[in-house]
Amino acid sequence: MSQRLKGVSVGSTGRCNTSAKMSQRLKGVSVTDRRRPHGPVNTHGWPKMRDLRRAMIELARQGMLQRDVATSLGVSQQLVSLVLSPKGGVYRVEDWRASDARLSLEDRIEIGLGCQRGESFRRIAHRIGRSPSTISREVAANGGRPWYRPMKAHKRAYALARRPKPTKLCRDHRLRDRVIRDLRRQWSPEQISRRLSEDFRDDATMRISHETIYKSLFVQGRGELRRELTRCLRTGRAKRLPRAWTGNRRRMIPGMVMISERPPEVSDRAVPGHWEGDLLMGRDNKTAIATLVERSTRFTVLVDLPVDHSAPAVREAIARSITTLPEALWRSLTWDQGPEMAEHVGFTVDTGVQVYFCDPHSPWQRGTNENTNGLLRQYFPKGTDLPTDDPKQLHQVADLLNGRPRKTLGWKTPAEKFAEVVATTT
Repeated sequence: MSQRLKGVSVGSTGRCNTSAKMSQRLKGVSVTDRRRPHGPVNTHGWPKMRDLRRAMIELARQGMLQRDVATSLGVSQQLVSLVLSPKGGVYRVEDWRASDARLSLEDRIEIGLGCQRGESFRRIAHRIGRSPSTISREVAANGGRPWYRPMKAHKRAYALARRPKPTKLCRDHRLRDRVIRDLRRQWSPEQISRRLSEDFRDDATMRISHETIYKSLFVQGRGELRRELTRCLRTGRAKRLPRAWTGNRRRMIPGMVMISERPPEVSDRAVPGHWEGDLLMGRDNKTAIATLVERSTRFTVLVDLPVDHSAPAVREAIARSITTLPEALWRSLTWDQGPEMAEHVGFTVDTGVQVYFCDPHSPWQRGTNENTNGLLRQYFPKGTDLPTDDPKQLHQVADLLNGRPRKTLGWKTPAEKFAEVVATTT
C-alpha cells in the first residue's frame, strides 16, 4: 500500500519496476518487462531519450555548462545533472570553461603574454576587463611573473574547482573537535572564530571563519558537524534563511521614519487619531485586505483591495478610506516594514498623515493591530480567500467587530467610544 501511495507499480515478483525502468531509460536501453503495466506502453520515447542523452554528453564535452545544455536542448537542468553527474560532468581540462566571474583560458593567456612583456598588472587588467587585484592574486598563486604558465594555471584552477572536495573541518580533526566543544558551550560561530584567533595566534591551521561553521551546520551532506548541533545555536534553526529575509529593509523602503521618532502622545493613547495598520492575507497570499485600527478607541476599518496588494494599490485604497472620516481623527499611521507601504511618502503628501515604521521583527510595537487581526480570523480563517470584491461584507464584519464590548474600554464598544470622539472633535 505504501508503494502504491508513492505512485510505484509493483509486479507479482515484488520488485519495483518504475525506478529500474527510469534508470535504464536514462541509459538509452529499451526495457521489456515480463509483466507489463496496465495500459499502453509508450515505446517511442526510448530512442528519443537515448539521443537526448548523447546530445547532452556531446555538448558537455564541448565545454558547455549544464545550464546552457539544458537551455539549448529544452530540458530541465535537473535532468542534465542526472545524466552527466555519474560521468563527473565529462569535462576535459582543455574544454573546461569557467563562469564569467572566473578567469578563462583566454584571460590566462593574456596574463602570460603581459608578464613576458613586463606590463603592469593594472595594464593587463584593463585589457581583459578584470580587477588589478585579480591579476595580482592569479600570478602570485602560480609562481610569480617569471614562472607563470597559462595552461598550467588553468589546469590548477580546474582541479581546485572540482566538487565535491573535503572541507577544512573534515580534514582537521583537532579544529573540528574544538568547534564542536565550543558549540556545545552555546557559543556563536562568530565567537568561536574570534576566540580561535586569540588562542592560536601562532597556529595558522586553527583558523576558521564563522561562515564556514554556518555552512557546515546548515548545508546537507556536510557530515563533519552533526545536525543536532544546530540546537546549540541561539535561534535553534536547522535551516539558514536567505540574506534578503533578514537584511536591513531600509533599502527596500526609502525614506522610512522609524517608530522611535513618533511623538510621545501616541504611546499613551490619550490623543485620538493615531492608527495602526497591516495587511490580512488570504489563501496563498493571493488576496488581502488592509486593516486599520485607531489606538485609543480600538475602532477598526477594513479596506478592500480588489485588484492586488501592491504599493500603489494600498496607497490609493487607504487614502480613499480616510476621506470618509473627520480630518482631525487622522494624525499618524504606524505600519510594519512591508513592501506594500513603499509609497508612504506620496501617501503623506496626499493625506497629510505621517507614516511611522516599526522595527524589524517587532510586532508588539503595533500590538493593537495584531490583536485585531487575530479577532478577524474568526470571520476570515487562515487558508481561505478573502472577499476583496465584496465591500459590503467587509463593512458587516467591521460593524460586528466594532460592536463588541471591550474590557479595556470599560465594557464599551469601539463604535461607542469612536462616536464620542467624533462628537467632541466636530
